[in-house]
Amino acid sequence: MELAQRVQALTPSSTLAITAKAKKLKQEGHDVIGLGAGEPDFNTPHYILEAAKKAMDDGMTKYTPSGGIPELRKAIVDKFKRDQNLTYDEDQVIVTTGAKHALFTLFQVLLNPGDEVVIPAPYWVSYPEQVKLAGGTPVFVSAEEKNDFKLTKEQLKSAISSKTKAVIINSPSNPTGMMYSREELLALGEVAKEEDIMIVSDEIYEKLIYTEDAHVSMAQLSDDLYKRTIIINGVSKSHSMTGWRIGYAIGDKTIIKAMTSMASHSTSNPTSIAQYGALAAYTHGEEEVERMRMAFRERLDQFHEKLTRLPGVTCRKPKGAFYLFPNVKEAALNCGFRDVDDFVKALLEEEKVALVPGSGFGAEENVRLSYATSMDNLDEAAERIKTFIEKHQK
Repeated sequence: MELAQRVQALTPSSTLAITAKAKKLKQEGHDVIGLGAGEPDFNTPHYILEAAKKAMDDGMTKYTPSGGIPELRKAIVDKFKRDQNLTYDEDQVIVTTGAKHALFTLFQVLLNPGDEVVIPAPYWVSYPEQVKLAGGTPVFVSAEEKNDFKLTKEQLKSAISSKTKAVIINSPSNPTGMMYSREELLALGEVAKEEDIMIVSDEIYEKLIYTEDAHVSMAQLSDDLYKRTIIINGVSKSHSMTGWRIGYAIGDKTIIKAMTSMASHSTSNPTSIAQYGALAAYTHGEEEVERMRMAFRERLDQFHEKLTRLPGVTCRKPKGAFYLFPNVKEAALNCGFRDVDDFVKALLEEEKVALVPGSGFGAEENVRLSYATSMDNLDEAAERIKTFIEKHQK
């Protein structure tokens, strides 16, 4: 049986592929250090677990509204008022089965065949695939490493055509960890307004920032940008709840209504128990969130220093998320490898360190390393990478 063309056009996730190979090696008894996973290594905070248990005991195990329970939607509205001084109504929110599902549903209701979406590269691996599944066309713009991998207003303007429907802004970014300033967002926002396009603002890493710079959302900058911005967020990264699958979109009522209607025919609703866990996440203090953030910051500082000492490796220090995105092209070529992909494969086979090649993110000279693991693992990984490079270096 021939599969649908939309599925045949998909590119497999490089992050999931490397994670699967690392798990297979572990099952075979190898001592593998996996730096590929995009999830915190901490357990979900205790108060969230207790809230979910209570929800089960109280019988909150039935269908919920497709857009999420009212209490959680209100808590999300309150969060935006508290954190960013943004005012939304509850009917401007849809709770989804993870932020990935929010993005998927948004593109399904926003795009017609042939519509274009500008995607700065490096990009999260699912952006282009989701655009393609919605019948749209991803338009890639290479954000230069010397500009911290960030899109400029000139690049955005040159990428826009009569078919452009939206641009994706991910800040802090996966895979680079870089973050846009208010001034940079204002410049991009001016172009979006001039060209009358939507802004998809992926803010899933907003709580994981390691400098004094404040997180800024495009929706904060003007009334016009507020109206044309759909924010994507969730509790997966901030509260270590990746497996709970609770995300959301917030923005224009018409778009959110359409997304809710579509969700009613796909997932019915996000898991009821997980929603009550997310409700606890947003109605309690953020002491646990801050504890995790501080741990990530310490790891970033130490691991970044070790990486940048390696021969042939350069790495701009990120401001957020929990990834490093070093350029290893020189190291790969000096070690006799054809490209970075071959370098990554050999490193996993020989030294049992799993990285994700940057080619999957639209950056062939780089690799993504997640420091969402213990400091001991990071120290050992740095030593193994050093050993690998010294062994192969010409």
